Amino acid sequence: MNASPIDRRSFLKRAAATGCLLSQAAARGTAARQTEGLKPIRVGAPVFDAPQDPEELALAHRKLGYAAAYCPRVALDETDRIREISRAFAKHDVVIAEVGRWCNLLEAKPDQRKENLKRVTDGLALADEIGARCCVDIAGSYNTEVWYGPHPENLSRKFFDEIVENARKIIDAVKPKRAKFCYEMMGWALPDSADSYVELIKAVQRDAFAVHLDPCNLINSPARFYQNAKMIEECFEKLGPWIVSCHAKDVTWDVEMQMHFREVTLGTGSIDYKTYLKCLAALPGDAPLMIEHMKGAEEYDKSRKFLFDLAGKIKVPVLK
Repeated sequence: MNASPIDRRSFLKRAAATGCLLSQAAARGTAARQTEGLKPIRVGAPVFDAPQDPEELALAHRKLGYAAAYCPRVALDETDRIREISRAFAKHDVVIAEVGRWCNLLEAKPDQRKENLKRVTDGLALADEIGARCCVDIAGSYNTEVWYGPHPENLSRKFFDEIVENARKIIDAVKPKRAKFCYEMMGWALPDSADSYVELIKAVQRDAFAVHLDPCNLINSPARFYQNAKMIEECFEKLGPWIVSCHAKDVTWDVEMQMHFREVTLGTGSIDYKTYLKCLAALPGDAPLMIEHMKGAEEYDKSRKFLFDLAGKIKVPVLK
């Protein structure tokens, strides 16, 4: 059962798989430079003016070349609609990448924290019912003014222990059979690196706990900004067996007297998408790549075209 604890043998087996990936990468130079044997990538994004009919909605995604989607708006108790969406998307081979439940699981107000925990738990239940790859949220924040904001204790052992407990509670309450629960990595809260995510996987000890990868969220220093290709490779090498869904956006550096990294349209920033796409296509699993945080349909369209054009140039297949 996916909600069962990971025993030592299971973890070592996955770790061995990761070690195998590292060995292969070393032997061939790096996984990011391989072009042979790559699997087609599923790309997805929001569809604007989206039809409500599940069949038409799935076709709207395919018309844009998307083989992945964010979960359509539907409540957990809308059993018939969940079934219709699941069938229509499966029929047209559109994978539902994620159910996003963006709220603070470490909210300072006890009643609100309890409500947020239930919201995310219901999100994982919905993901499992509708066939989404995962339910994802950030781990939370102790910031009392901005729900996702920085706080000195967001990198503490107390924070780590609390997010381990929350992940276990959510997974154990749902006992999902196919969907995973993930924390999105952040630059100012755990997990904030590949190593801290590996430590978290070991601590949570649940098969249903997995990785949602967003490299842009890890850009929090000049070293990571300039060496983001190396950082991306490290994430795939150490977390590859657990990655179930990914985000796509780009980052630029607005030069001023303090560091100011800003999200921008794909292809106009400094994220090494050649490395990102090649590493993603080399994964043993099938993790969708979801474009996010663009400003309207035009920016999403530009980002989509950038991904498709670049994939063609570097010979990374895309499932359209």
